[in-house]
Amino acid sequence: MPGLDLLRAIAVLWTMQFHSFIVGGLGPDWAWLSRYGWMGVDLFFVLSGYLIGGQLLRPLANGATPSLRDFYLKRAFRILPAFWVVLAVYLLWPGFREAPGMEPWWKFALFFVNLDIDYAANAAFSHAWSLCVEEHFYLLFPALALLLARKPSPAKFWGVCVAVLLGGIALRSGIWLHDDATQPQRPWFVEDIYYPTWNRLDGLLMGVMLAAWQSYRPASWARAANHANGFALAGVAVMALAFWLFRDRVGLPGNSIGWPVLSLGLALLVFAGAQARGVLGVRALPGAGWIAAISYSLYLVHKPMYAVVQGHWGGWLDGRGIVAWLVYGAASLCAAAALHYLVERPFLRLRGRALRASAAVPAAAT
Repeated sequence: MPGLDLLRAIAVLWTMQFHSFIVGGLGPDWAWLSRYGWMGVDLFFVLSGYLIGGQLLRPLANGATPSLRDFYLKRAFRILPAFWVVLAVYLLWPGFREAPGMEPWWKFALFFVNLDIDYAANAAFSHAWSLCVEEHFYLLFPALALLLARKPSPAKFWGVCVAVLLGGIALRSGIWLHDDATQPQRPWFVEDIYYPTWNRLDGLLMGVMLAAWQSYRPASWARAANHANGFALAGVAVMALAFWLFRDRVGLPGNSIGWPVLSLGLALLVFAGAQARGVLGVRALPGAGWIAAISYSLYLVHKPMYAVVQGHWGGWLDGRGIVAWLVYGAASLCAAAALHYLVERPFLRLRGRALRASAAVPAAAT
């Protein structure tokens, strides 16, 4: 799906651009390019909600029960090997860290670090927070989907969606007002609002809503696909509104209603990207598919590779603008490619064999 590959590539490159502040970025003339780069993670959330949610909702919509064993087997082989390798390197090689301090290993291994982190002292590998959100989604969403599928109804589905949406707005607003009034002496925006799973469900929710639409209303989805470019334009317009709401990233407007607005804009773009007829999905952009394929590894290693390059050549690269940007980016791409081909791909092949073996068990039993 070239449109979704393009969006996934944009998501990881945009995130990398944002994190370039670690090594000085490209300077003030390019601040506009990196300012909103943190939104790349939210694009990943919408894509995950749509693609992963669809794996469970499609069989449920057809009256079948999805295999949770296969679902978790797929997720484990996809996520854990590369993550554990990078975590091991972080633990064994302090020079790999983009910040001196790091939370205990078990918080990462249990995907708990986004709920309990001293960000001021232990910021190394803190970008694992988004993987924690994803893992919590993998754990909780299947149970919710199976529960709602017992007696499915549009009213029940929309009730849950509205509850998650309004609950998130209320929770973030309450936390923001409390912390802004008390001003705790710690990075409260990151620790209390930006990282915790319960505040970051909007993107996953919008993605799941897309998956539910495609799975349960395929005819409506197909009719809407004829207007993919209109959805893309609407997505750009809603994104512009999100940019305005987040003009102060840590302010109340963005951290109350800004998240669902941003997620809606991204969901409109994901819908457009999932169609073969629109401008986003009509043909593959050269290189986008490869960047999308290594995007998980690239997300894992780009911040520590910035630190490695800076530690060895930072003095020479300082102030060199586009040259420094290219060097840091190339080093990250090389490390991500190595992780992808040496760890991700072999375990994906193992996953295929494990799934075939899993499928053969019931047949052998009969």
